[in-house]
Amino acid sequence: MNTEPTNTTENDTQEPTDIFLWANQADVHKEALEVDLFLFTKGYTVYATNYAKELKAQLKVLFLYDMISQVQTGAATGMHVRDFEAAAAEENVLERTTLDKVDHAQEVIEQIRYGEESLEVFREGDHEFKKVKGIVARFSRSGAEPFFVAKILPQSQVLKGATAWMYNGDSFQPFSADAGLRITPDNQVLIAGNDIFAFSESKFIRLFGYDAKQFAVAEEKIAEIEQSFKLKFPEGMTFDALVRDTKSLVSKLQKVNVGLVTQDQVIEQADEMGLELMTDENTGEIIIMDAKDAAKFVNLLNDDYVTSGMTGIRYELKGKKELKDAAPADLGAPAEL
Repeated sequence: MNTEPTNTTENDTQEPTDIFLWANQADVHKEALEVDLFLFTKGYTVYATNYAKELKAQLKVLFLYDMISQVQTGAATGMHVRDFEAAAAEENVLERTTLDKVDHAQEVIEQIRYGEESLEVFREGDHEFKKVKGIVARFSRSGAEPFFVAKILPQSQVLKGATAWMYNGDSFQPFSADAGLRITPDNQVLIAGNDIFAFSESKFIRLFGYDAKQFAVAEEKIAEIEQSFKLKFPEGMTFDALVRDTKSLVSKLQKVNVGLVTQDQVIEQADEMGLELMTDENTGEIIIMDAKDAAKFVNLLNDDYVTSGMTGIRYELKGKKELKDAAPADLGAPAEL
């Protein structure tokens, strides 16, 4: 009987990875697993690395053993696996998506899977740790498909030799290496077969820049906007495409309440604030030429432009909090002693 998770590699319709079977198999064969380490930059260029054989056991502790334990404990306590795009981060829920949906993760894994022989070895003298975004440990053994564990590497975890000291015995010593890394033992991201399991939602998003939940909300807002407002774009351009290519617009749309203002109010406010938001004189459509125009329009929808009543200075608001009317008792009642 085949006890490995079933994954068809040359087929678009792969079976989802059974995470509980994966954990049991990884646990059974953990001593036989080989480990290779890779670094990838903020631009998702992958580098190979070497490591001293004395680190192998520690690598398994830092990257794998607690992950296996978390899944096995979850199996005993009713842990659910849910789609990342639909699930909310909650206790005893493991979020899953597929590799083909997460472009940057797929880019990293494909460089390792298909281009490993041509990967450059990372050398601090030739490269810079400040450009490194994450680290990937590949676990493999004969007769089984490898799996990958990824962790984010913030600069706070990097020690530069020129600015770090060691305390050895009873005295400070110069840091003898080019750089040092502190690897946190927390579980972050597992890639097995064509599946990605996000043990830490926030770190998964930071690692690979994928937040389908925000995109889903943004798409709902776009649909509402297109029903309520008359917009005009250059040929071949859509509001949806503009938003997808502009992360700040995705974030801005999360808080927009589409029904609060009308088309005429948006145009009038744009004129008063001198925002140069163009309109079609014949149709009354608001013309969106690029991401800057789209940002102005979304800011207007969110009432993010104001003129100070005291100074007359115009502001674009980056954050705001509505002031609620104080209750009469709050205004006039004396404080109790």
